Amino acid sequence: MFDSPASVSIHEESAVIAERAIMGVFNNLVIFDQHVKQNSTQSIVPDLATGWSWSEDRTSLTLPLRRGVKWHDGKPFTAGDVKCTWDMLTGKSGATLRINPRKSWYRNVGEVTTSGDYEVTFHLKRPQPAFPALLASGWSPVYPCHVPPSQMRQHPIGTGPFKFAEFKPNEYIKLTRNPDYWKTDRPYLDGVEYAIIPNQSTRMLGFIAGKFELVFLPIPLLKEVKSQSSEAICDLVPDNAPRNLILNRAAPPFDNAGLRRCRRRHNLIRWCRRLSPGGPRRLRPYTTIRPCRCMPM
Repeated sequence: MFDSPASVSIHEESAVIAERAIMGVFNNLVIFDQHVKQNSTQSIVPDLATGWSWSEDRTSLTLPLRRGVKWHDGKPFTAGDVKCTWDMLTGKSGATLRINPRKSWYRNVGEVTTSGDYEVTFHLKRPQPAFPALLASGWSPVYPCHVPPSQMRQHPIGTGPFKFAEFKPNEYIKLTRNPDYWKTDRPYLDGVEYAIIPNQSTRMLGFIAGKFELVFLPIPLLKEVKSQSSEAICDLVPDNAPRNLILNRAAPPFDNAGLRRCRRRHNLIRWCRRLSPGGPRRLRPYTTIRPCRCMPM
């Protein structure tokens, strides 16, 4: 990991560093099939829900829930936990999040209702066919109703394949295997440790030395990894995290619109030529900069 998250509460973080490490602690209602390379509404599969169905007017999404699932502290998972989670995300709950980065995702949700302990319905203000894609995101885990948000920031309780073990800021996040996971043959690992190393070169050298199983690096380091580790498998993968340069438009010299346009064009060409595999090349409009993901064979 390239940085230390402010907390380990996925619903209160907007950076991938928290979501990537902690997602294994939780389950979603539904999730994108991890065996399909590209996410779409067609690749969504059940997780804590066993299925889903729309009402005739397409404004109510009903999900029957899996029975026999327990939180890591032994308490049963029920529809009440789902309602509590989305009431909290939409600002309708007594429990409040310190930061709520994705509140706008659910502005079309009018109400969440339960029918017994194992069925929940999302009532939308208007039809939204892609709504299940929001529920399938890694940013949409179900939180336990009985654990306050303040505890979830430092010691999250989930239903997932791994239990939270320890978070030492600027050093590591450790997870351990959940022996009572509702998928009886999972997880395959005894635990996962995410080392927090901000420096790219240090991460690369640690990977080459065999200290890490997976590392994300920028393209310029790709050749160096391959030259020093013949067993490394390196992939170019899409990255939807934007790189931003924020200018003060009220102060000279960037109060000049012409200068801003010139600067933007210059930076785009310089950065893309530097990061393109194989060195400088003629750029096409909307060039995408992609990171390198390396793992041992």
